[in-house]
Amino acid sequence: MQLNYPSEAPGALRAMAGLEHYVKAERSLDASLLHLIKIRVSQLNRCAFCIDMHTQDARLAGEAEQRLYALSAWRDTPFFQESERAVLAWAEATTQLAQADLDDGLLAELRRHFSDKQIVDLTMAIVAINGWNRLSVGFGAEAGSYTPGQFDAAR
Repeated sequence: MQLNYPSEAPGALRAMAGLEHYVKAERSLDASLLHLIKIRVSQLNRCAFCIDMHTQDARLAGEAEQRLYALSAWRDTPFFQESERAVLAWAEATTQLAQADLDDGLLAELRRHFSDKQIVDLTMAIVAINGWNRLSVGFGAEAGSYTPGQFDAAR
C-alpha cells in the first residue's frame, strides 16, 4: 500500500467501517446480492484489490463461479434474476453518474422487487463500496494481498 490511510486517519476508517456495519447489520438484503454489488461496482471502478476480496468472499459464501465469471456481462447472460438485474442496473447508474441516465424507470424497476427501505440500503451498499474502491485504488492497495476474514473487525 502506497499510503496507509487506516493509520494516518483512524477516525475516517471508523466512519467508513460504520457505514459498512450499517449495511451488514440491517439484514434487509440478501448477502449474495451484496456480494454482486461489491464485485460489479469494483469492476466498474477498476479496483483489483476489491474485486479479488469480494470474489473470494462470494465464493466462500457459496456463490456460483459461473455467475462471478459472467458478472461483467450480466445483461447478456441468463444467470441473474430480474431482481438482481434491477440492482445491477442501479449500481452501475449510481456509480457512473456522469455517464448514466438515472431515469424514473430504474427506480420503478427496483420498486417491483424491493421496499423503499431496501432500496436505501442497496444504495448505501453502493455508496460504501464506491468509497472503499476510491481508498484502495487511490492509495495503492495491492491485489492478491487479501486473506478472507482479515477485515472482519474493521468492516
